[in-house]
Amino acid sequence: MKRRNVRWLGAIGAILMLLACNGKPAAESNGGADSAGAGSAASSADSAKEIVMTLASVQHGGVRWQQALTRDVSISTEVPGQLAPNEDRTARLGAPARARVVAVHVQVGSRVGAGQPLVTLQSPEASTARADYNKAMADLNAKHAAATFAKTARERADRLLVAKAIAKQEYERAQIDEELAKAELTRAEAEAARTRAQLEQLGVSSEGGSMVVKAPIGGVVLSREAIPGTVVEAGAPLVSVSDPSTLWLDIAVTDRAASSLRSGSRVRFRVPAAPVDTFEARVVSVGGALDPQTRTVPVHAIAQNPTGRLRAQMFATVWLEGAERRQVVTVPEGAVMLLDQRPVVFVARPSNEAVRFERRDVVVGGTFGGAVQILNGLQPGEQVVTDGAFAVKSQFSRAKQPSEG
Repeated sequence: MKRRNVRWLGAIGAILMLLACNGKPAAESNGGADSAGAGSAASSADSAKEIVMTLASVQHGGVRWQQALTRDVSISTEVPGQLAPNEDRTARLGAPARARVVAVHVQVGSRVGAGQPLVTLQSPEASTARADYNKAMADLNAKHAAATFAKTARERADRLLVAKAIAKQEYERAQIDEELAKAELTRAEAEAARTRAQLEQLGVSSEGGSMVVKAPIGGVVLSREAIPGTVVEAGAPLVSVSDPSTLWLDIAVTDRAASSLRSGSRVRFRVPAAPVDTFEARVVSVGGALDPQTRTVPVHAIAQNPTGRLRAQMFATVWLEGAERRQVVTVPEGAVMLLDQRPVVFVARPSNEAVRFERRDVVVGGTFGGAVQILNGLQPGEQVVTDGAFAVKSQFSRAKQPSEG
């Protein structure tokens, strides 16, 4: 009995020792994994915010830095705005008469030139206009021939009257016939001009009775309501074409801010598609009354868009400069880069052996005189990369890429 108890106690002890030995490495293994994971996360966070470049790499990339400066500028009021097509350079084309849409030759976004066909239509009015024009031209030719014959007869009567070969009454008759022929020719010319203008207004082609709606200006197709095979009424919208080289900037400002704006004033604005670029617009009109719902004054400006980077219906952040001035932090335009779709600057912390660069997300304001206003994210006196910022940006992009293997 004692021997059996000893055996049970030995077995229980062996089991407890085995559990203790197996549990300890597992705990240590888990702890090591946690520590490695924490270190990896910290390393990833550090690599996303800071990189280190050797002095040789800095020199090779042409990287230079200088202190962020403060500058005395006018205090700007930030207001929302929106770009819109320049209606003075926009053509919204409708059906000239009740017709059936035969073909649409353009798509939304297509670039077209002045006089380019946009939509082809068929209409009974076009056929009638073509017939009226042909009839008027035939009548014009007949009247022209009659007028020529009457003139020749009158000239012959002149010669016969001098030779006293005809009576004066016959000469006067020839004069009357010529005047009547001239009057009929004038009437026929007016009718031909009227029918020709009707053809041009309807856009009737030279062959057949189809109508062709053409672009009156060069630009981009904004909208296309015409659908082949459908019947449209006179005046129904078909296609809209706008010249995008200039755009309207619509702004709603307070009455106080509107008092400082005049026709010809310049405003600066930025769009989300180009967060590090600042554009300018010229004010062309300031509303004379407040909007009864928003209690703001509508302001209308024109922005030049020669490169086509701006598009209609883009939202914009607009800055209106006031008379009051203040000190702001500024950096050269080349110091602001776009990384991960955010404007950033790189703060340099040099040492004897290497240079540590810190990525700093910033909020940028307006651009003036080659400098960018930094609203948030940077303190005056900090060393900011001004030359070779693209080389530093490339190093940050590489630091984000996962290592191979």
